[in-house]
Amino acid sequence: MLKRAFVASDPGRVRLRFASRAVLGIGLAVALCGVAGHSLAAAVTGGLAALLALFTVTDPTVRGQAVTTALLPVVGLPVLTLAAVLHDAPVARDLAFLAVVGAGVYARRWGPRGHSLGVFGFMAYFSAQFLHTVPGRLPELYAAVLLSLVASSVVRFGVWCYERRLPAPVAVALPAGASGLGRITTRQAVQATLGAGLALAAGQVLSDQRWYWAVGATWWVFVATASRGETVVRGFRRFLGTVLGIALGFAVAVPLHHEPVVAAVVVAMSVFGIFYTAAVSYTWMMLAVTVMASMLYGLLGVLDAGLLMLRVTETAVGALGAVLAVLFVLPVTTHSVTEAWVERALRCVRTCTAEAAARLAGSEEADPPPRVVELEAILGRVRLSLAPLVHPLNPMKDRKRRARHVLALLDDCAREVRGLASVAADPEASHDIRLAAACWRVEAAVEALTDAPVVGQHRGPDSATAAEPTGVEPVLAHFHALERALLDLAVPLRRAGRIPVGA
Repeated sequence: MLKRAFVASDPGRVRLRFASRAVLGIGLAVALCGVAGHSLAAAVTGGLAALLALFTVTDPTVRGQAVTTALLPVVGLPVLTLAAVLHDAPVARDLAFLAVVGAGVYARRWGPRGHSLGVFGFMAYFSAQFLHTVPGRLPELYAAVLLSLVASSVVRFGVWCYERRLPAPVAVALPAGASGLGRITTRQAVQATLGAGLALAAGQVLSDQRWYWAVGATWWVFVATASRGETVVRGFRRFLGTVLGIALGFAVAVPLHHEPVVAAVVVAMSVFGIFYTAAVSYTWMMLAVTVMASMLYGLLGVLDAGLLMLRVTETAVGALGAVLAVLFVLPVTTHSVTEAWVERALRCVRTCTAEAAARLAGSEEADPPPRVVELEAILGRVRLSLAPLVHPLNPMKDRKRRARHVLALLDDCAREVRGLASVAADPEASHDIRLAAACWRVEAAVEALTDAPVVGQHRGPDSATAAEPTGVEPVLAHFHALERALLDLAVPLRRAGRIPVGA
């Protein structure tokens, strides 16, 4: 566990490039705001806009990323205007904030672009509370946001567009549900709105000036989650990261925020930490966010120990609001989401196997590699969904053990599928009459796990068919190993004909 907390691989140094480009793009945006004569508040607004453009825009293609980036001000500037106009009308301001929260979460139903625009809209309203924006300051803030988005886009799409040399990532959408409240994004929009309402009310009791921290904590707990288990774990990690960040803030931000050069270096290091750790540790990312926020408050001249402690309290209130909402308002169970992702993974295994077999049989249209990439993306979502069950603090040992077993066997399936795809890519590979039978058994095993009812102790195809004969070609070895893994998956997955790995 300690190794996972401090060590994470970075294949192709993608995270390193992601973080380094962010520092360059945000630094350029803030520098240009300074050259343009903008105030510190406008420079902070512009820097935040650049950060969000570089962080949240995750469309699979570079063209799609450029389109989404161009749409950010279309959503963000009207929301910023709304927040400024309602600055002196607390009731209307609060109701509008809750509406922005709900709309931002609901926008996730439209994939990465909807997610990016929803986050940008929320943060536009949040930053207006952070900076106490009034209508008279809007022209300067508009200019800062647009200038910063142009600067960050020049870096991202011109100076350092490393994505052009990488294979396009596979966008895996949330499991689709029925219309209305049967849809996960609809349920989460309702949960987020109610949770933010609780956080807003409690946050204003704690502070009539910094109440928005609680709403922000609720919002960010909901981002990138799909079930109550994921939300609870994310809330815990957010609070832990904030506490650690506050402790570091006392050691760094409080004594050094009066030194502009040092403060700029600390902010740059925090930005790097946010981008470098985001993909592997939400706790570490929140630590970097908290240190950056502490230093920004120092630059704005309002930092003290009491403010840092208030941030911890407001974060706890916001996380609690999110947890209460997901537990008691239209709950989306870990079980239901995990079941959907595991079933998608198994069906992708079947598709990959069929594509590889067709390729080996001589079909020029069969193309296994893209299916393998899709499987890897789906397995990433399976791991995220099962994270609450395999968390070290999960007291349910049997479910933790079963979840780990499922992950291990799915990884075995992925490894064998990769092997099949590799063999199928070999032009020297020839068709063997046993391939059709082996592929059929794999498909039958997947169907047995996802559709067929359980009768007694039946475990799908006869396990004798999975025995690997001696001297087979590598492709048959992969087929038999894959079949064995699928048969083994029947033990933790199949109970009453369903896939109850969650709770």
